[in-house]
Amino acid sequence: MTSFDRFITVDWSGGNDTGPRPRCDAIWIGEAGCVPLYMRNRGLAEGWLVARVEQALTQGDRLCIGFDFPFGYPLGFARALTGRADPLAVWDWLAARIGDGPKANNRFDVAGSINLALGAGRGPFWANALKRDIVGLGRTKAGYENPFPDKRACERQAKGAFSCWQLAGAGSVGSQVLMGLPVLQRLRGLFAGRIAVWPFEPLTAPVAFVEVWPSLRPDAVRLAEQMGEIRDAAQVRLTSEWLAGLAPAALAAMLQVDQPEEGWILGL
Repeated sequence: MTSFDRFITVDWSGGNDTGPRPRCDAIWIGEAGCVPLYMRNRGLAEGWLVARVEQALTQGDRLCIGFDFPFGYPLGFARALTGRADPLAVWDWLAARIGDGPKANNRFDVAGSINLALGAGRGPFWANALKRDIVGLGRTKAGYENPFPDKRACERQAKGAFSCWQLAGAGSVGSQVLMGLPVLQRLRGLFAGRIAVWPFEPLTAPVAFVEVWPSLRPDAVRLAEQMGEIRDAAQVRLTSEWLAGLAPAALAAMLQVDQPEEGWILGL
């Protein structure tokens, strides 16, 4: 079941509340055929997603939601962290430990604790952006050692993709993963049996979560920026429109991926 009625793309953020004025490097949500929405923090975005999934279920629509952060970590991490080679076990583990609020969260502390448990405080995570030091989490890669692969298989193929272990710095995605997966796990719990996560689960539920990377289509985004559109808004709009415009057979072919632990970028 790989045909959908509606497509949504979410550009996530791992940082704090970005204020009332729409800006780049913030949370944006784009639904095909609709004006992109600016969300100043994750709490508001989560609330919107809950309402939109409820609406789709009520209307009987099949909904595909793409998020622009990795759904899994490189091979070996899930088993080392949770005892199971199951990426969704990592989602559950993080959801139980990540604390989040509009103005502060504990992502760097959680990363430091993982480093101490799995990498003797030298990895796999790195880049502490806080003013205070965190035991086990370096500010740079000085003395860094990673017991796991630096990138997933899909990231090794995606030119310009960053490692999920880097938590801060231009282009980094690590904080988005730590702050995004708990939200997705809560949604899975709230709508148990009605959300499927690609490529880890069969897409037989009415709602699908997929991993996307808007940078796969840089020329279209660059043109939209030149026309005055905020980059993040353009990315979610264009990605949703692209997915909605795909022939069902083309989308079905893209979804035929066997990556049960690391996940994959749709369209790569």
